[in-house]
Amino acid sequence: MLDSLCLTYRLSVLKLLLFLILSVHTRDNLAMPKNTPYSLPKDSKAWQQAVDSVAALLPSGTSLSDFDALQSLPVFALIVVLPAHVPALDIHNYVQSWVDEQPSWHLVTVAEDAEANFIEVGVNVATSDAAANAQTQDTTQSAFVPAQVFRYLLVPATDTLMHPAKKVAAAHIIDDQLTTRLRRDLAQHYTDNQSTGNQSTDNQSTGNQSSEDESTGNEVTPSLDSENLVDCHILSIGHMLRTHKLACFDMDSTLIEQEVIVELAKTAGIGAEVEAITEAAMRGEIDFDESFARRVALLEGIPTTVLDEICARLKISTGAHTTITALKALGYHTILVSGGFTYFADYVAERLGIDEVHANFLDIEEGEVTGHIQLPIVNGDKKAAIVQQTAERLGIEMTQVVCVGDGANDLPMMALADLGVAYNAKPIVQARADAAVNVTGLEGVLYALGYPELSPVS
Repeated sequence: MLDSLCLTYRLSVLKLLLFLILSVHTRDNLAMPKNTPYSLPKDSKAWQQAVDSVAALLPSGTSLSDFDALQSLPVFALIVVLPAHVPALDIHNYVQSWVDEQPSWHLVTVAEDAEANFIEVGVNVATSDAAANAQTQDTTQSAFVPAQVFRYLLVPATDTLMHPAKKVAAAHIIDDQLTTRLRRDLAQHYTDNQSTGNQSTDNQSTGNQSSEDESTGNEVTPSLDSENLVDCHILSIGHMLRTHKLACFDMDSTLIEQEVIVELAKTAGIGAEVEAITEAAMRGEIDFDESFARRVALLEGIPTTVLDEICARLKISTGAHTTITALKALGYHTILVSGGFTYFADYVAERLGIDEVHANFLDIEEGEVTGHIQLPIVNGDKKAAIVQQTAERLGIEMTQVVCVGDGANDLPMMALADLGVAYNAKPIVQARADAAVNVTGLEGVLYALGYPELSPVS
C-alpha cells in the first residue's frame, strides 16, 4: 500500500512539473511566436487616399498624382512608432489635442486601404536572427520589436502656411512642439507608472526589472532616456507616395551589431587603438580613407582562422532578417554596401538573403592578413557612387531608392536617396537623415517607409 501511495505521489508531482513547463513554454511563445507569418500591405493606396481627402486644402491646380509638386509643399506624413513594452498614452487623442491647439493645421488619420493586397512575411526566430547569433548563445533574440504605429497626414489649413518656402520652418515647428512634448510626456507617464502600486505589472509588460539599492533596501526605478521611448518621423508626403524599389544597407552597426574591424582588433590585442580611430571616423572628425588605412595596417598577421571565428560570432541586428525578408517580398532589390570587408559582408549577406554585396577586399597572403589596402577604398563617396551605379544598372530612379546607415560615411548615399534612414546612429547622422530609427529593431525602416506595424496572419 505504501509503495502504491508513493508511486501515485510521484506521478502527481511529474504531472505538475509537466504542466508548469508547458505553461511557461506557452507564455513565452505568446510573447513572440516562432515560425509565424506576419503580413504587410503591398500596393496600398492608404497614403494617396489620405491626400485625396484633403484636396480642397491644397493650392488650386495641384495635381494629386504629381508627387514632385506635392513634395515641395508643407504637407507632411507624421508617423509615431511606440514600442509595445512602453506604457502608452492614448497617442491618437494626444496628437489630436495638439492639432486642436494649432488652428493652422489639419490632421487626417491614415486608414489602411481596404482593397490592399497583403503579403506574408515569414518570421522564423529559430532560423533567422537567432540562428545567426547561435555562437553567442543569444538564441532568444526577437525577430523584431513589437510596436504600435500611428500614421497621420498633417496639412496646413491656411494659405499662409501652404507656400513651399514655409516647408522647412513648418517641419521644425512640428518637431519642436509635438515630438519634444510627446517624448517629455511619455517619459513622465512612464515614471508615474513606475511609482504607482502597479510596479510588478509594469515590470512584466515592459521587461524592465527594478533593481534594489543594497544600502537602503529600496527599489530603484530604471533610468529612462526619453529619446528612446518613441520615434516620430516627420516626412514630406512624397516619400510615402512614391514606389521605392532599391534598398541599400550599411553593414557594421546596422545589419550587424558589431564593428567588424573593432572585433578584429580586439582579437589581435589592439582594440583600444583601432576603436579610437573608428569612432573618430564615424563622427566625421578624420578622413575615412586615412583612418581605414591606419586601422588595416594594425591588422597585419591575423590568420584566416581568426576571421572565421569572428564570422561565427557576428550578431545580426534585431529586425534585420525580418526587414530584408519583408522588402524582398514587397519587390525591392537589396544591396549591402559597406566600408568593411567582403570576407564578412558576403557571410552576412548570405545569412540575410541580400541580393548583392559591395565592400573592401581584405588582402590575405599565406593565410594571414597582410595589412595592405586594395584600392579603391569603399568610403562615403564610393558608397554613394555604388548606389547610383546600381540604380542605373537596374533602371531604377534615385527617387525610388532608400539608404540605411549609422555613420558619417553613410551620409553621401543617404543624401542621394529619396529616403535616408539613420539606424541607432551617431547624432550627426540622425540630424541629417530624413528619419531616425531608435526604439525598434531594423524593422523600424519599414515604418519610416509608411507601412503599418507587422501584424500576425490570422
